[in-house]
Amino acid sequence: MNFLVETSYWLLRILSIIRVALRALRRNKLRSVLTALGIIIGVGAVITMVGVGQGAKNQVEAQIASLGRNVVLVFSGNFSSRGVNSGWLSAGTLSVPDVEAIRLEISDVVGVSPEVRRSFQVAAGNQNWFTSIVGSSASYFEIRQWELINGAGFTDQDVRGATKVCVIGKTVAEQLFGEEDPVGHIVRISNVPFIILGVLAPKGLSIMGTDQDDVIIMPYTSAMKRLMGGTMLRTVLVQTDSFEDLNTVREQINDLLRQRHRIAEGKDDDFTVRTQEEIAQMATATSRIMSLLLAAIAAVSLIVGGIGIMNIMLVSVTERTREIGIRMAVGARSRDILLQFLVEAVTLSSLGGLIGIGLGLGTAELLSKVAGWPTLVPMTAVVVSFVFSAAIGIFFGFYPARKAARLDPIEALRFE
Repeated sequence: MNFLVETSYWLLRILSIIRVALRALRRNKLRSVLTALGIIIGVGAVITMVGVGQGAKNQVEAQIASLGRNVVLVFSGNFSSRGVNSGWLSAGTLSVPDVEAIRLEISDVVGVSPEVRRSFQVAAGNQNWFTSIVGSSASYFEIRQWELINGAGFTDQDVRGATKVCVIGKTVAEQLFGEEDPVGHIVRISNVPFIILGVLAPKGLSIMGTDQDDVIIMPYTSAMKRLMGGTMLRTVLVQTDSFEDLNTVREQINDLLRQRHRIAEGKDDDFTVRTQEEIAQMATATSRIMSLLLAAIAAVSLIVGGIGIMNIMLVSVTERTREIGIRMAVGARSRDILLQFLVEAVTLSSLGGLIGIGLGLGTAELLSKVAGWPTLVPMTAVVVSFVFSAAIGIFFGFYPARKAARLDPIEALRFE
C-alpha cells in the first residue's frame, strides 16, 4: 500500500514539473521555435542525406544484381601492366581455351560464358539503330538470370555452328519494330543477316549508367567469325554454385590463368578477376563517402542547435531567477528545478527532432518525385535521429538546469 502511495506521489510530482516546464515554453513561443530551429534543420538534413544515400546504394545493388547470381567476372587487361596504367578491357588477353580450362578444371563452377562486345549500326526494313552487339554462349542468359518475354534463346549447337541468329533487347525491339513482333524477322548487321529468335525482358540501367536493353546478343562464335574478327575475348562470366564459393573460385581462376599465361612470380597479371561483391563495393564507395560527408555536415547543424538550446536555457535561468527563488521558498527542491529545466530542454530538442524528421521525409519524397532521385529512408535512421535529438537536449540542457538547481533561494529572491 505504501509503495502505491509513494509511486502515485512521485508521478503527480513529475507531472506537475512537466506541466510547469511546458507552460514556461508556451510563454515564449517564438523563442522556443527559433531555439528548436537548429535541431529541426539538422535532423531534416540528416534524414534527407540518409534517404538519398540509401536510395543510391539500393539502386547500385539492384544494378549489380542484374549481372546475375553468384557471378565472378574475368576481364582482360589489368590496372598496372609493365608500369603503365592500362585498365580493364585494354587488350584481348583471354582466349576460348582459357574459358574451357575454367569450365573443366575449377570446382564449384556451374556456368561459364565468354563475352565479346562491339557497337554496330543495325537495320531492319527501313529502320536503323546504333547498338551494342554482344557475343556469348548459350548459358549467358541463365548466368545473368535474363528471361525472354517472347521467343527463345540460341543453343549450344548454334554456338558450335556459328549460326546467324540473335536475341534482341527491349530497346532495340522498340526502335526497329515498334509494336510489331520482331521474332522471326531479320536484322542486318554490317550487311550480314541475322534471324531474331527472341526478345529479352527489360533490365534497365547498368552500373555504368548505360541501357542494358539496348543490345543484340548472339553466339560468340558468330560475332567473332562474321562481324568482329579476332580470336581473343574481353570478358568471361563465371557462375559459382553458391555465394560462399565466390572468393574461393576467384582465387582458383587467378592461379589457373597465371599458370596458363605463364606469368612469372612478381609480375603483373594480364587479366583482372572481380566478384559481384567487390564490384558493388567499388561502385558504392564514392556515394558512401559523399553520404558520410553530408551526414557529418548535417550533424554539425545538430550540435549548433544544441548549443543554441544551452544558450537560451542559460538566458532563461537568468530571466527566471526570482521565479526559481519563489519556487524553492515554497518547497521545491533542487532536483525539481533541475528536472524542470531538463524537461524544457528535452522538449525543445525532441519536438525539433520530430518536426525535422517530418521535414526530412518530405524533402526526400520531393527529391524522388521532382528530381527523379531514388530515395529510401530506413526506420533505423528515423529512430536514431529522434533519440539523438533528445540526447542533445539532455547533454546541452544539463548545465543550465544544474546552474538553476544550485541557486541560493535567498539570493534568488533578492535578484532584480
